Amino acid sequence: MSHFYLDIGARTQDGTTCFRVWAPSATSVAVELVDAGAPKSTLQRNGEYFEGEFPAKAGDRYWYWLDGTVRLPDPASRSQPDGVHGASQVIDHSFHWSDKLWRGIALEKYIFYELHVGTFTPEGTFDGAISRLDYLCELGITAVELMPVAQFPGERNWGYDGTFLFAPQNSYGGPDGLKRLVDACHVRGLAVTLDVVYNHLGPEGNYLHAFGPYFTDRYRTPWGDAVNFDGPDSDQVRHYFIANALYWITEFHVDALRLDAIHGIYDFSALHILQELTEAVHRTGITVGRHVHVIAESDLNDVRVINPTAVGGYGLDAQWNDDFHHALRTLLTGDRSGYYKDFGLFSHLVKGFKEGFVLSGCYSSFRCRHHGNSSAAVPPTQLVAFSQNHDQVGNRMRGERPAEHLSTQQLKLAAATVILSPYLPLLFMGEEYGETAPFPYFVSHGDPVLLESVKRGRREEFTDSADKGEPVDPGAEMAFLSAKVNQEQRHHGDHQEIYSFYRELIRLRKACPPLARLHREAMEIVICEEQQLLVIKRSAGQSQVICLFNYSGNSHICLPPLMAGTMQLLLSSSDTPVTGSHITVDADRPETFPTLEPFGVSIYVKEQF
Repeated sequence: MSHFYLDIGARTQDGTTCFRVWAPSATSVAVELVDAGAPKSTLQRNGEYFEGEFPAKAGDRYWYWLDGTVRLPDPASRSQPDGVHGASQVIDHSFHWSDKLWRGIALEKYIFYELHVGTFTPEGTFDGAISRLDYLCELGITAVELMPVAQFPGERNWGYDGTFLFAPQNSYGGPDGLKRLVDACHVRGLAVTLDVVYNHLGPEGNYLHAFGPYFTDRYRTPWGDAVNFDGPDSDQVRHYFIANALYWITEFHVDALRLDAIHGIYDFSALHILQELTEAVHRTGITVGRHVHVIAESDLNDVRVINPTAVGGYGLDAQWNDDFHHALRTLLTGDRSGYYKDFGLFSHLVKGFKEGFVLSGCYSSFRCRHHGNSSAAVPPTQLVAFSQNHDQVGNRMRGERPAEHLSTQQLKLAAATVILSPYLPLLFMGEEYGETAPFPYFVSHGDPVLLESVKRGRREEFTDSADKGEPVDPGAEMAFLSAKVNQEQRHHGDHQEIYSFYRELIRLRKACPPLARLHREAMEIVICEEQQLLVIKRSAGQSQVICLFNYSGNSHICLPPLMAGTMQLLLSSSDTPVTGSHITVDADRPETFPTLEPFGVSIYVKEQF
């Protein structure tokens, strides 16, 4: 396979620019170069595409004219310097990369850190994020996960309303800014995961309808018409999205793609778009000589997403496991509203540890039907676990974080549950020190009618919570500003205690062979249902690590069969006993039994590593 290049949009070469656009229903398409003082240049039809080469250079702005009457930006625009309603811009993709020796990292080494570029730093830019990379390295993160950066309307948005999938957000720093961030990550040994949205495009600035049948009314999604992945003219639509995936991998050196809400992707083709896209990404990874991965967010609890194609799966590398989060959150908070009504028992979290999916074919009260299939045979490295993420925080009425509801001990317990699990851990920006800033939903639509519709939708979503006040106004600038995180909190009080605990957990996960080995075969679990105690033994060779978790509000003496013998304490969420001390547990001597404080965590090793 030759090196991928994007064959749609505007591509510069030798002082000229090739323009190519799919417009199957158009009679004519012309290019207008802004401020060129020249008449529009007509593109030649080539099948369902229109193409041509003209003397345009990097930095020039342009419009497409459809049938001489409609002026629109380029659907494959690489840059929108004036936003979603402005002209597209020709760019030169040459860049002085410093990561020529970078080969990526294996998926089992990923420790994700999800961040929103606009609120991660005071600057809210790609360059601003670079200034925090050393901090992430100090924490122990191995993979930076960026929420979507495709051009969206205005300057304040989660990113899921993007409409120009090939154009990095102008207010973040545009294409060069994103390249500088990725390059800086690789220099520090950090992989980069990019969140991409292929299930819908935002309503404002979405001009794809005018160019071709990118969407279909055969299926409906929560965001309107579905993307046309399997109907008439869908071959070119599939090409558009697959090309986008390869564009991020090749031109921006991104290491992994996180596909948003694939349950909103409908395709009944013999070759599913998810399989075709993943195979294309993997082939490109081989070509560029890097580990590249495709990770799904899925509400389906269906292992077909990540099963190998040889057994009928789509072959994606991993997927988020919401069930693990739901089981953990409900157990700690008692929240049983909405989709949490299917969770809340200690046994749910135990099943999450043992198998991954909690809803694996059983009845879902929230959905009023049976849901999911079993992930017990899936390697743990194919599931991503978390106690927070942008959705689970931001989709709450006020966008409040768990720190508002949980004690310091409970926050440390949640951290240990995720980081010491056999799954790929994901942290959401700020959780590592108990960030107090909320993360509410925010937008900055220029269309007042659309903005009012978004506000109304949020009010209706939380009708049952009307007694708790009004939801945050998503269009208010303060909603965005309130979400800015402040990493300096980590130096003070309980924040410092939480941050130190996170750092040590991550260090142990990396340095301790039993914790670094992500296999269920090397994991034994003992539970004490009544006391809500969970004891996990992880093994690697002669080394054994015993992890004790207390999910109750009471202190408990712990003596499972897994603990007999002499052990050294690696880490405790309480001040006592002292880290590094040894205990010898004797089943006949109760005074030797370890005690777990309320919501406590202790980690012991039976052989120094």
